[in-house]
Amino acid sequence: MAVFLVAGSVLLSGCSGGILDPKGQVGVDEKNLILIATGLMLLVVIPVIFMTLFFAWKYRASNTQAPYNPEWSHSNKIEAIVWTIPIVIILVLGTITWISTHDLDPYKPLEHDKKPLEIDVVSLNWKWLFIYPEQNIATINELVIPAGRPVSFKLTSESTMNSFFIPQLGSQIYTMAAMTTKLHLIADVPGTYNGFSANYSGSGFSEMKFDTVATSTDAEFDKWVAKVKAAPAVLSSQEYDKLAVPSEGNPVAHYASVKPGLFDDVVMKYMQHHGATPFTDQKMDHMSATSMHKHAEHEGHQATAEESMNPAAMPAETMHQEAGE
Repeated sequence: MAVFLVAGSVLLSGCSGGILDPKGQVGVDEKNLILIATGLMLLVVIPVIFMTLFFAWKYRASNTQAPYNPEWSHSNKIEAIVWTIPIVIILVLGTITWISTHDLDPYKPLEHDKKPLEIDVVSLNWKWLFIYPEQNIATINELVIPAGRPVSFKLTSESTMNSFFIPQLGSQIYTMAAMTTKLHLIADVPGTYNGFSANYSGSGFSEMKFDTVATSTDAEFDKWVAKVKAAPAVLSSQEYDKLAVPSEGNPVAHYASVKPGLFDDVVMKYMQHHGATPFTDQKMDHMSATSMHKHAEHEGHQATAEESMNPAAMPAETMHQEAGE
């Protein structure tokens, strides 16, 4: 298998700018998982392809020297080979995948001696809003992070479901209205990496891109923060409402300050018009269809599909009960 992995690495070494050219630890681990899984599967695929060609050549009509056994029907050796090898491969691959799935959980914080940089992400139609709560700044279609420092993302959507993806840094994660998701990444190498939407979300989807700039030092990142703080624009509720209007091909924009709690307001906007009071992300993450059905049964009717799948359709009383737990 080592030969397959080396050969695969050589063949894919020219692929730059994607998941096979990682620049962060998460991306490296995911690349290794892809190569290992591919190598294990090739242990079956390559022999099968070889034997298919070999048997077709050996038992061709013109080869009168080939053995002919019309009464042959079974071989214990063949049965043992064709069952044992795949079972062993599946067990090995399943074990590796199980361990990697937990290690690469996007919600799992990265082990590092530096404090993670917190960034709130809102997918808009069709642009990306990045809010830096600790620095109290925001940007449109530009993500700047210091290399060598973990980044903790908290993500939501203004409306349409989307997918946040920086291939060279690792995992993609979905963004959904009235919900939050989490992602932890790190850039080990300074540089500029492509980020984009990985989920079709309408006519402006193809231009929903952003640059991820990993600065070489924390001082360089602080210098960029100071530059953004000098920008004339501020991200107020009124300015956010303008950003929420669908638009395509948006240029990079900087905001020197951000309305406190804006990200939470975006998450809760579909709840508040039903009369619900805001509550924490943790409680929101634990809201389930079960509680909705309990409320529906208490009121004497079955919960509709919309209530089960869309938090915005849930009755206000249920939200108050969840918030008060």
